[in-house]
Amino acid sequence: MSAITGLGTTYNLPNYTGILHQLTPADTPVFSAVGGLNGGGQVTSTEIEWQGFDLREAGQNTRLEGADAPDAEERVRSNFSNITQIHQEQVSVSYTKLAAFGQKSGINNAAQNPVTNESDWQITQMLKQMVRDVEYSFILGVYNKPSDNTTARKTRGLMQAITSNRSTVGTVVEGLSAATDTITETATARSNGDAIRFTDVGASTAINTNQVYYVVSKSTNAFKVSATKGGSAITIGTATVDVMAPSSSDLTTDDIGDVLQLAYDNGGLSESSAGTLVVNSAQKRAITKAYASDYGKFQETSRTVGGVAVDSIVTDFGTLNVMLDRFVPQDTIIVASLEQLQPVYLEVPGKGHFFAEPLAKTGASDKVQLYGEVGLAYGNEKAHAVLTGLKS
Repeated sequence: MSAITGLGTTYNLPNYTGILHQLTPADTPVFSAVGGLNGGGQVTSTEIEWQGFDLREAGQNTRLEGADAPDAEERVRSNFSNITQIHQEQVSVSYTKLAAFGQKSGINNAAQNPVTNESDWQITQMLKQMVRDVEYSFILGVYNKPSDNTTARKTRGLMQAITSNRSTVGTVVEGLSAATDTITETATARSNGDAIRFTDVGASTAINTNQVYYVVSKSTNAFKVSATKGGSAITIGTATVDVMAPSSSDLTTDDIGDVLQLAYDNGGLSESSAGTLVVNSAQKRAITKAYASDYGKFQETSRTVGGVAVDSIVTDFGTLNVMLDRFVPQDTIIVASLEQLQPVYLEVPGKGHFFAEPLAKTGASDKVQLYGEVGLAYGNEKAHAVLTGLKS
């Protein structure tokens, strides 16, 4: 079912009867666990700023008896930043549609339509969509701080923010030429249906580095990609791209332990109750299988983090959470120290940080605007880690 844009009427928003089921998942686990719409911080600028500092390396720093005090030493602070991005939508419902909730287009027209206020119902669903967009941005957001108002501000998500603790088990081929919808690779060994990811998309705006794509229309020296297995080829445009083929090997506990050690050695996972493996469905199954294979009969336990129910596993670096998130690429595990994550809002005076307000009347309809500005404060990026290129 496709959405409509513009005015909602009795013709394009027909009424039916019976129980109303939501078909699209609306879960936003990371956003909910670190504050959601009712928590987090507030700022009075579009930019978010926080600080960090390092202590010197520990050593046996002894002094001679009777010596003068050593030279003064101070710790230097460093700056980190992100940006808030605007989420803005509109709901517009005609007067007739608001009044005619008893008019039905289904089969059992003697039964009642469960939606009796179309505007309220549409606003509720729009808010769910906007929160899903926030979750997507917190995972996959690509930073943009524009110099003027001709482009939108974009917050930096975890996949881009984590730069120090990154590991891949996939194979990367660099410098492939793309034109229109075709990528050239001499004697390509790829097969239709193979999963790939781009580590560099060059000048293309049609693909991104955080999504898994699938090979279609493979020939001897070229292939195309689709967003779904067997789907339509994407028009990439003219670009030079780097392509990563995920590993063909199963995930192991050593793979997980290696990336956990990266985060731990750089100061992460200091609070095991907040240390979390954020994964999509493929890696959730792979993690369970890996630990069951190594340690015999493996039984996950569960607990609640920030009101979100998660599984937990015992690792060499503590008992960590395993959180399912639909927006994490299927070949990726994100190691997140949740205590360092926070949504930050730019509060509009007198209105709040995520609100609905009526728009000016221009016809026989009710128009409502939904608005909010939010960004991700991710703390010390060294406290997190990313493992990519996994079998998916």
